Amino acid sequence: MAIIYQIIICICAGLGAGLGTGFAGMSAAAVIGPMLIVFLGVDPYTAVGIALASDVLASGVSTIVYARNKNIDLKHSWILFVTVVVTTVGGCFVGDILNKASSGVMGGISIFAMLFLGIRFLFFPPKGGGEKMLNLSQTQRIVRSVLCGLVIGFICGFVGAGGGIMMLLLLTSILGFDTKTAVGTSVFIMTFTALTGAVGHFAIDGGLAEHWVILVSCVLSTLVFAQVASVIANKIKTKWLNLIVGILLTAMSIAIIIVEYLV
Repeated sequence: MAIIYQIIICICAGLGAGLGTGFAGMSAAAVIGPMLIVFLGVDPYTAVGIALASDVLASGVSTIVYARNKNIDLKHSWILFVTVVVTTVGGCFVGDILNKASSGVMGGISIFAMLFLGIRFLFFPPKGGGEKMLNLSQTQRIVRSVLCGLVIGFICGFVGAGGGIMMLLLLTSILGFDTKTAVGTSVFIMTFTALTGAVGHFAIDGGLAEHWVILVSCVLSTLVFAQVASVIANKIKTKWLNLIVGILLTAMSIAIIIVEYLV
């Protein structure tokens, strides 16, 4: 019964994480991490490692779908990509040392950032495009990309959650991407970020091998649901994608807030 219960929880976590990845470019850790900690009692650092591992294939498959539909823009985001991946490594090592002391604060920031972004997509959906870039000069884009990449990469490596949400917010609000291109670019970057973070956690945390059932269940369920969501996202109109992303982010953030702080 214990294994069945674990698998059911992992499938539910994979459902939320997969839909979040495919529709909104979220990191799977934003959903999987809290659920493994709260419902299965998994150590926070181990939960982050499992969540990042689940994110690799899910984001990779979603990236292929978005790339086929030409909804990835690396021309305007490669600096962000490099900065995030490099900084993630440092976040993994710092997280191993300070996770128990600070992860609640970092996790709380990412949860409320998710709620803010959900409300924004519902009432103030992005209307920009990658070509406009909000009239920023090349120097401004570089500086903003580096600074935001440092924060996002550290968050991804440190707590595993919030990187995709922060990246989506950056791409739509600061760099002016439309929703589909922002999500596609986000899942592309998150594929390599999650891989870097997962390898770091596996190298540091020996406890991951003890949770192989949870790991496999989360990886497979997240992969399936992310594939379904990404296919749908690339076929619907942008206004409907904005609505879906807004509802999804708002609902998931409220659910996590209830579980984390009220139950």
